[in-house]
Amino acid sequence: MVSLKFLLCFLLVSSAYATIVSHDGRAITIDGHRRVLLSGSIHYPRSTPEMWPDLIRKGKGGGLDAIETYVFWNAHEPTRRQYDFSGKLDLIRFLKTIQDEGLYGVLRIGPYACAEWNYGGFPMWLHNMPGMVFRTTNKAFMDEMQNFTTMIVDMVKKENLFASQGGPIILAQIENEYGNVMGSYGESGKAYIKWCANMAQSLDVGVPWIMCQQNDAPQPMLNTCNGFYCDNFVPNNPNTPKMWTENWTGWFKQWGGKNPHRTTEDVAFSVARFFQRGGTFNNYYMYHGGTNFDRTAGGPYITTSYDYDAPLDEYGNLNQPKYGHLKQLHDVLHSMEKTLTYGNISTIDFGNSASATIYKTEEGSSCFFGNGNEISDATISFLGESYVVPAWSVTILPDCKNEAYNTAKITTQTSMMVKKPNEAEDIPSTLKWSWRPENMENFLLKGKGESTYRQLFDQKVVSNDQSDYLWYMTTIKFKKRDPFLGKSMSLLVNSTAHVLHAFVNGQHIGNQHAENGNFHYVFEKDVKFKSGRNVISLLSITVGLANYGAFFESKPAGITGPISIIGRNGDETIVKDLSAHKWSYKTGLNGFEHQLFRTESMSKWSVESVPFNRTMTWYKATFKAPLGNNPVVVDLLGLGKGTAWVNGNNIGRYWPAFISSENGCSPKCNYRGAYHAEKCLTNCGEPTQRWYHVPRSFLNAEGDNTLVLFEEMGGNPTLVSFQTTRVGSVCANVYEKNIIELSCDRKPISAIKFASFGNPDGNCGTFERGTCESSNNTVDILTQECVGKEKCSIDVSTEKFGAPDCNGAARRLAVEAIC
Repeated sequence: MVSLKFLLCFLLVSSAYATIVSHDGRAITIDGHRRVLLSGSIHYPRSTPEMWPDLIRKGKGGGLDAIETYVFWNAHEPTRRQYDFSGKLDLIRFLKTIQDEGLYGVLRIGPYACAEWNYGGFPMWLHNMPGMVFRTTNKAFMDEMQNFTTMIVDMVKKENLFASQGGPIILAQIENEYGNVMGSYGESGKAYIKWCANMAQSLDVGVPWIMCQQNDAPQPMLNTCNGFYCDNFVPNNPNTPKMWTENWTGWFKQWGGKNPHRTTEDVAFSVARFFQRGGTFNNYYMYHGGTNFDRTAGGPYITTSYDYDAPLDEYGNLNQPKYGHLKQLHDVLHSMEKTLTYGNISTIDFGNSASATIYKTEEGSSCFFGNGNEISDATISFLGESYVVPAWSVTILPDCKNEAYNTAKITTQTSMMVKKPNEAEDIPSTLKWSWRPENMENFLLKGKGESTYRQLFDQKVVSNDQSDYLWYMTTIKFKKRDPFLGKSMSLLVNSTAHVLHAFVNGQHIGNQHAENGNFHYVFEKDVKFKSGRNVISLLSITVGLANYGAFFESKPAGITGPISIIGRNGDETIVKDLSAHKWSYKTGLNGFEHQLFRTESMSKWSVESVPFNRTMTWYKATFKAPLGNNPVVVDLLGLGKGTAWVNGNNIGRYWPAFISSENGCSPKCNYRGAYHAEKCLTNCGEPTQRWYHVPRSFLNAEGDNTLVLFEEMGGNPTLVSFQTTRVGSVCANVYEKNIIELSCDRKPISAIKFASFGNPDGNCGTFERGTCESSNNTVDILTQECVGKEKCSIDVSTEKFGAPDCNGAARRLAVEAIC
């Protein structure tokens, strides 16, 4: 009787805290109320548990309602039925951190993620199961997918984290962007997506399931849109609201590539236009991109940094003005929630890509004035008033009278970030190094591996993705009078290794890496063989496995041949095919197996004659943690390619020797016109990635810290240094009748470098006075109001700065302050 009472009490308490999440054709509903929902993607393994509360708090401060994340199958189940939810893989802790901040959660279980994550999130053991084909009606695949999905759902249910249990999760996702590739799978693809829907629905999570980029998503799945723009998206069912699961705030970066940027104005334009045209759920991909620690970067060739030009930068700093300008947009949209979700909608087309959309309820009306023209501003006459809407922008009027926001008019500061030397070190630019070579004798001179076959295998099959490195070794014997020995000889390797190092009889004859997106290349080097036994050792290196496309799991990696020795004597050419030779394989390198990167490693290191530009070399140095709490980076300029560890924590692959091309960058970026990944690039002719994030939680605040590098290609470690990243200066360029706040992120403003009220020209760091300027001393006014303070608010008005005659043009205040 007691237990029955307890059960009834528990059920009553549970139902009292449960949230009913549903939907209609206008919006997601929460407890019966239609909602405007702004969400942001933060992937838990791309930061650390110590960073999560601050990141999520900043998301909330930026006007988000929800945090969205994928679940990464290969991180959680690296070996079949062996699971890992520790450290930065603690999904439940991450979801509870979201809950602690009072935000909703969107859980994209997938379990295919894409996400520029290694192998799209699929574990390699899955690929190596007999008869396996991913993402189709393959029984082995469906069984494993269902097992993992069910396990994640059960874990989340056990902690009461679905909204139906009183938790934060209001939406769940099954599969991911399958509609982009489904045609390649034929009828099996259609059957598979129906199976996914049925399987997900059977898990009874009590919240709606979504399928992104899936126009034929079966009911009750909600189909959603991904892309740079989703204003033209139409759901496949009148009872499905218009939802945007991935609004790409920037783009990812690849080794050899440049830095992509998507302008603040364009991101804001895309969001406002989406809501103008009936959208009610928008998620930013990414809101915080973070870091691809260890070997998690996908690709091939995705960089360790996953900054994504997101509103929060890789280290968790506010990326201004993007963060602040979007926060203002969110505040305006939230203020109109009832009108947007319940109002009757009407549209006026003014021609030349200009339009007005009016949302009207009994209580009042809200308006959007949109101008999709890339060149011309639009003058819109509405209810007896005239409004100028800049090209490629949207103006929002919550009362249909007063402009509250325009996507092209930024009134948020721009923060210029700088790197500062490590003040904890007396001579911060000089670290004391020790070194040791990678022991490769068994591979280079003996050709001794773990397994031997008379064929060449794909690296994924042999290594099971336990390492980036796989040795392919064979021996070949020449008799003294072999006609080959009298010829000019070369070794030719048809390679799909991302990077290839070739050795003959212990000598490094060269290396080559894929370039310009071509991951199938031919390596050929002249070589001298000797009579008797010769050892050919090829080291294949992967740099992130493919994560996108139909049948991407089958994209080759490694050395699948053919491999030949070419003998030439005048016009005569003889080819000796080695592909069917006996090949020995060895996964990984000795230094990794012996964990030379661990702080407590007992291996011997030498401090004598530290070599530079030496391939396959380990380096070690100690350093003091930088003072303060600003994010820490390590500058690896001067190194080639390899992996770095701090206190045994793998901070990811590095490759500063990979320089981006000189062409394709522009000093100015026009926000007007549709964005694409090649627009607004910077960093031409520079290392693709020079600085690497070292989370504060990896460091010992007191005492020594240890940096270990494994250098594959050869480099100079003496240039390596630890630095902190912080706001160096802040700028604004704001029209009159606005208020601008300048803030140095908890540090005082030390000086006003530039200030002008009138029609100043240029951008942050390059401001110049224009043709009209206030006679008042603008620098003195701002110095008095701002210097010495951590933040200051400035009313941009003629009362404060005077009234220069700018021939009727709107006046602006441009200011640059030093932090």
